[in-house]
Amino acid sequence: MQNTFMIYRYLLIVALASFSLTVSAGSSVATVNGKKISQKHYDRVVSTLKAKNPQFNAEQNKQAIINELISRELLFQEAKKQKVEKDPQVAFALEQQRVELMIQALVQKTFSKDPVKEKEIRKIYDDKVASANLKEFKARHILLKTEDEAKTIIAKLDTGADFAKLAKEKSTGPSAKSGGDLGWFSPGRMVPPFARAVAEMKKGKHSKTPVKTQFGWHVIKLEDSRKMEPPKYDEVKKQIAGSLNKQRLQQYVEKLRSKAKIKID
Repeated sequence: MQNTFMIYRYLLIVALASFSLTVSAGSSVATVNGKKISQKHYDRVVSTLKAKNPQFNAEQNKQAIINELISRELLFQEAKKQKVEKDPQVAFALEQQRVELMIQALVQKTFSKDPVKEKEIRKIYDDKVASANLKEFKARHILLKTEDEAKTIIAKLDTGADFAKLAKEKSTGPSAKSGGDLGWFSPGRMVPPFARAVAEMKKGKHSKTPVKTQFGWHVIKLEDSRKMEPPKYDEVKKQIAGSLNKQRLQQYVEKLRSKAKIKID
């Protein structure tokens, strides 16, 4: 039951991305009331399923896929017979899908002529690595409900109180049991006020003023810091290419806007 449901779900995605379920030309996997379901469409479904789940076994599920395509073709034919496309809401939805497909085709056509080049991606990567001060920190913290409570803790630390012991006794955070130990972390994993405070501290020192975040008031002790290795080029290559394509699309749209007559009603 669950396997059939998953197949149906993926087929629905494929069907929505298709202009037609039936193609008369070429070989077919089934015929429904004289309409052929093409081998090409079947292959496309299998390709989508494998992309979603590399372990998917097409041969074992071949009959299930064909039966689902037959069911969909029957529903499609009945929908045409009942002229459901004439319903205003259906017509609107179909038009929106048509618009989306045409936009996607335009973008693909436009950028396939001049794809993002490897040297562009590499330059951005190298520039980011060169300019980044990548560090990670090891720290403890004591989380308190009020600023006054945090100031009281700082006063005790200033006179030599043990940070871990105070964290176990006073902190309201989940790390209290471990003496406030947060382990090693990059600044990006913490909320900005906390990350900024840690980055400005010296090793072995505790914060002299309470640090406010949406979680409460923090007293922090920086235990150590070290240089963090940048992500490997291959790990971020697709992400950088995606950002470049997004920028190019924005520029393309701006160019179209500059030539268009636009009136906001």
